[in-house]
Amino acid sequence: MNTLTSNGLNLDAASLGHFGLDVPFMNHIGLESISLDGDCCHTRLKLQGALVNSRGDIHGGALMSALDFSLSVVARAHDPLHMGAATIDMNTQFYAPAASDVDIFAVCKHRGKRIAFCEGEVKDAQGNVLAVARAVFKLVPRAPEALSA
Repeated sequence: MNTLTSNGLNLDAASLGHFGLDVPFMNHIGLESISLDGDCCHTRLKLQGALVNSRGDIHGGALMSALDFSLSVVARAHDPLHMGAATIDMNTQFYAPAASDVDIFAVCKHRGKRIAFCEGEVKDAQGNVLAVARAVFKLVPRAPEALSA
């Protein structure tokens, strides 16, 4: 998907960093924002030396950071430029090591006025599920000055 829609305003997703936000830590770990389509988000994390554990696999903490961000994107997908999401709770299960680049897929399962419930998966290039997560987010309006930064 090439555009984000916020209150009827179409915006070029390629010029908006990570789905409308500049997120320095996601830049630091090299997370790539692929698509946001309704309540579904796709991101990619590449295997790189700075992110590996002692076995050479992507460190679980890096995977959890990518999952947390991707899940938060779908929590605020109804108004991505004016709404923020603060993690209340997140649990993650790891099934297999991430020995290559991975794709993260997240979906918002339920969103109320103040709380969103989201689920996500980390998959390798063959489609194997390597990890899953569920998270609950508090939805918070962004401060007007944060939008102009």
